[in-house]
Amino acid sequence: MSTHRPGRILRWIERNILSLGREMRLSYLPPLMVYMAAGVSGLTGIVGTFFVKEYLGLSAEFLAALAFWAGIPWALKMPLGHLVDLLWRYKAALVYLGACLIATGLAIMVGLISYTEAMRAIMPVAAWYVLAALLSPVGYVLQDVVADAMTVEAVPRLDQRGNPLPEAERKLMNTTMQTLGRVAIIGGSLLVAVVNLVMFDDVERLAQEAKAAIYARIYAMALVIPAVSVLGVVLQSMLVRRELRRLAALGMSRVEIDRAMPGRSGRATPNWWILGGSLVFVLFSLAMGLSDNRYSAEAVFAGSMAIVLFLIWRITRVLEPQARRTLVGTALVIFIFRAVPTAGEGMSWWMIDELGFDQQFFALLALIGTSLTLAGMFIFRRFMAERSIAYVVGTLTVFGTVLALPTLGMYYGVHQWTAQVTGGLVDAHVIVVINTALESPLGQIAMIPMLTWIAQSAPDALKATYFAVMASFTNLALSASQLGTKYLNGVFVVAREVKDAAGRVSVSADYSELGVLLVTVIVIGFVAPMVAILAARMARLGSA
Repeated sequence: MSTHRPGRILRWIERNILSLGREMRLSYLPPLMVYMAAGVSGLTGIVGTFFVKEYLGLSAEFLAALAFWAGIPWALKMPLGHLVDLLWRYKAALVYLGACLIATGLAIMVGLISYTEAMRAIMPVAAWYVLAALLSPVGYVLQDVVADAMTVEAVPRLDQRGNPLPEAERKLMNTTMQTLGRVAIIGGSLLVAVVNLVMFDDVERLAQEAKAAIYARIYAMALVIPAVSVLGVVLQSMLVRRELRRLAALGMSRVEIDRAMPGRSGRATPNWWILGGSLVFVLFSLAMGLSDNRYSAEAVFAGSMAIVLFLIWRITRVLEPQARRTLVGTALVIFIFRAVPTAGEGMSWWMIDELGFDQQFFALLALIGTSLTLAGMFIFRRFMAERSIAYVVGTLTVFGTVLALPTLGMYYGVHQWTAQVTGGLVDAHVIVVINTALESPLGQIAMIPMLTWIAQSAPDALKATYFAVMASFTNLALSASQLGTKYLNGVFVVAREVKDAAGRVSVSADYSELGVLLVTVIVIGFVAPMVAILAARMARLGSA
């Protein structure tokens, strides 16, 4: 038995890891660069958490509401995807625009940290922060919607001799492309974790001015993000021109070349339901956002949900009945899974204040998490390919619930007991590290089979639109999650200590209701996805 085991391990490594590297193509690189830029965007995440805690007196409820508004641009992926289909040959301009918006948001944060008083003279610091927090998501959405469509273009239809590739081979290429896309995003996050770990070395011993200098330096370093995505689009343009020359050298006519190149054979015609509905959505969101209505976020969510559902109904009428049921079933399960609320920023504040976690430890957790997420995508590659999304989501829900229990236990002092029993060996830091190691691989698993299914089934002329259909709906789930987080933080109030300019405590720290909040989040996180899966089965809806 032992003689066969090494052979099985080697075959598994070859099948799940080495084969992915062999299937890599140069044409995959441009969208991967844009995706990696999205992964690197997490570079400022830890800085943002500590900046808000140390400089801004914003409540957890307000930050949850801000996260809701920052998530609204992602609900616009459907009209933006349709716009990419209509302006496919000029898609680079959208990436350039997105890069400008991202760079502007980062520049605001650099100025806010380095030249606080000068920025405050123009506008309140909190207002600058809100502006930066809203600009960047718009830029990332513009780049992401182009990258999604570029993944379809990256998969060739003809072999080196100009013969059509078999359908099974193209399906494998689409799976590889989507897996590598997730790898690029997680790889960018892994790079970010390493940088943060180095930058935050012994940061707690530094004076506040020295900390601020490090914060500003990290935001300045993040300006590489828009540069990477722009370079990806430039490379893609060069590769397309090279492929056109290759096909022409094979003696193919202009019509044959257009038919062989994704994005050139079919010309999308404007879908005025999508464009008109999206215009209504934008105007409605702006009107509610600028109003003094205390329920503006809820109104925007309800209105945007109604509009997106209507647009999905319009665009999916061309699908076969079975494909439509599969789309609905898949969307329902993914939506509920992603709509589960979280504990919010109060959880991080409690870890900082009560458990003593500093910037470098958060960076270490990020490094562990992204490393194991990357490994998990290889380990669970066949699991993702061979199971339905409903099965994957159900499995992730069970594991996620179990892995949420150690954090709840620490709130009630489990880490103090384990430290006492083990002589200080297993304290809060060790528990969180182990929990992060176990939980991390679950994050991206549900997305890969869904993206592969979309890439395989999307019509050529509407590839960006179909990616955006699912993305708009599932991203609205994240908005629902933020609304739920806001409500829960309104019911179970969690506050960290806030001092005014004179150093007086204006708000006292209060984590007394965090335990009940965590219990509520865990229960909802288990029950809601399971009910969605059961409902989809009872309604005989399909699952991708």
